[in-house]
Amino acid sequence: MTVSEVETAYAKINLALHVRGRLDDGYHAIETLFAFVDDGDRLSAAMANTMSLRVTGPFASSLDGDGHDNLVMRAAHSMAEQFAPGRAAALSLDKHLPVASGIGGGSADAAAAIRLLDRLWGLDRPLQDYAALASSLGADVPACLFSRTALGTGRGDDVAFEEIDGLAQAHILLVNPGIGVSTAQIFQRWNGRDSGALAQRSLAALFGEARNDLQEPAIALVPEIGALLDHLRQFSPSARMSGSGATCFALFDSDRDAMIAHSAIADRFPGYWTMTARMRPFACADALPASERAAT
Repeated sequence: MTVSEVETAYAKINLALHVRGRLDDGYHAIETLFAFVDDGDRLSAAMANTMSLRVTGPFASSLDGDGHDNLVMRAAHSMAEQFAPGRAAALSLDKHLPVASGIGGGSADAAAAIRLLDRLWGLDRPLQDYAALASSLGADVPACLFSRTALGTGRGDDVAFEEIDGLAQAHILLVNPGIGVSTAQIFQRWNGRDSGALAQRSLAALFGEARNDLQEPAIALVPEIGALLDHLRQFSPSARMSGSGATCFALFDSDRDAMIAHSAIADRFPGYWTMTARMRPFACADALPASERAAT
């Protein structure tokens, strides 16, 4: 019988993102609050003699499936090399999140591959054991590994879990104008000023006093982002761009309010990618190995 497993690569959003300065390694020092949506890409895997990846879905053409730079394949090979020598898997990625969109698509996929292979290969290790591997794959991968609300500092890969009151009950609308943006290019346009620490933790304060320091540079490069945010603010005061863009989001108290906004956005911006979902709860037992799930 074929042994197989399935894992969701949960979309991430940045509730806020403060750029505090430049690091010696060329990266930027940031403070960001990661949060996660209960939907995203789907990754499946079955035991195999060699490592392979098949990509399907609406954004499959944007990825180089078996290519050396594909994050899922990099994660899979690193998992085998470091934790399961001689193991391999046939992976399949159903790609529904747009690429280069600020919602962690590639990072979430890589993190999902780590969780998935841990189960498929019967490793059953604490996720923390894979934190260094995740960090080697990208700054957002450690947060995506746990897919729990967290404060990210340093490059964003130093993660400390944070619970935000009211967030777990929120509904979300994600919208992307279909324009890929370069994270490096957006950071290059940052004004270089440290505008202060990310000190607020309530939802109201996050959207009243906190900020995304990459939002204005992204709007300057892609004006469609500004027009989209202006429209989203008519429905929710929480409208903001995620990460380096170009995906924007808004939070709502009910599914009905989210769907009203979704309908209006679809009419105003036909062809834009959209997703409605719920925010993931702070404690997500399904993202933990079996040994940790039993203790929750």
